[in-house]
Amino acid sequence: MKNFALIGAAGFIAPRHLKAIKDTGNNLVAALDKFDSVGVIDSYFPDADFFTEFERFDRHIDKIKREGKKIDFVSICTPNYLHDSHIRFGLRHGADVICEKPLVLNPWNVDALLEIEKETGKNVYNIFQLRLHPSIIELKQRIANGPKDKIYEIDLTYITSRGNWYQTSWKGDVQKSGGIATNIGVHFYDMLGWVFGDLKENIVHLHNKTSAAGYLRFEKANVKWFLSIDYLTIPEKIRAEGKRTFRSLSMEGEEIEFSDGFTDLHTKSYQHILDGNGFRLIEAKKSIEIVHGIRHAEIMPLENNYHPFLTNRK
Repeated sequence: MKNFALIGAAGFIAPRHLKAIKDTGNNLVAALDKFDSVGVIDSYFPDADFFTEFERFDRHIDKIKREGKKIDFVSICTPNYLHDSHIRFGLRHGADVICEKPLVLNPWNVDALLEIEKETGKNVYNIFQLRLHPSIIELKQRIANGPKDKIYEIDLTYITSRGNWYQTSWKGDVQKSGGIATNIGVHFYDMLGWVFGDLKENIVHLHNKTSAAGYLRFEKANVKWFLSIDYLTIPEKIRAEGKRTFRSLSMEGEEIEFSDGFTDLHTKSYQHILDGNGFRLIEAKKSIEIVHGIRHAEIMPLENNYHPFLTNRK
C-alpha cells in the first residue's frame, strides 16, 4: 500500500483522483485546498488529515517524514498555473508526483522539472487518460498497421458549454489557465500526437475567451480542430435534444466513437503508474509545445484547411 498526499481536494477533478487512490488499494494521508468544501473525502478517506493553509500542510508532510512515515506520491489537482510549484513541492519532499493536465503552461517549465527529477531521483507523471481509452488505443494500432505513406484527414470538434462563472474563475484568466485551448484541449492534442506522430505545422484561425480553432499538420495526419465552451456553437440539432456538449472525432469522414468509457480512466491511469509505467515529463512536453504555440500564434485568415464550424465566420 502506497501513501498519498493530495493538493487541490476541492477541485472538480479531485473525486476522480480520490477514487483512483482508493480503487488501487492505497491510502490518502493528507489533503490540501484553500477551500474547505471537501466533504467528498469522507466517501473515500475519512481519516485523512486536511489543511487549508499550504504552510501547515508543508509542515505536516515534513513531520510525517521525520516520524518515518513515507509519502510515496503527491497528487495534484490544482489550477493550471500552480502545477509547476506543486510538482516541485512533491519532488523535493521525496515523493513521485501525479499531476492533472496540462502538466505546466510553458515548455521551459518541463525542462526545469526534468532537472529537479534528476536531482531528487523522483518521477513526474501526467494524466493522459485518452491514451488508455480502448477506442484511441485501437485507432493508434490501426494507424501503425496502415499504409506507411498515408496522410489521414481528421476533424476534431469538442464543445463543452460553460456558464458565466467560467470567465470569473481562474479558468477565464489566460495567465492562470493558459486559455481555452490549453484548459480543455491539451489532452486532445496529446492524443493526436501520440497517434499521428510529431507536429509539423500549427496554424490558428480563431482564439478568444470562449472558442479556438485551427489546423495542425502531424507526420501522418492533417487535423482541423474546433474547441469551445460557448453553448451557441453546439449544432442546433444537438441543442434541440437538450444536450450541452458535443464531441466528435472523424477520420476520412468516419466517426471515431470515444464518448463512452471515461468513467474509470483515472483509475486505469493510476494503476498504469503503480505498475511501473505512466506518462512521463518528456512525453507531456509535446502537447505543452502545441498549446503554447496556439496561445502565442498569429490569427490567420480562413483561406484553406479550416474547420467547417468556421464557415459562417469567413
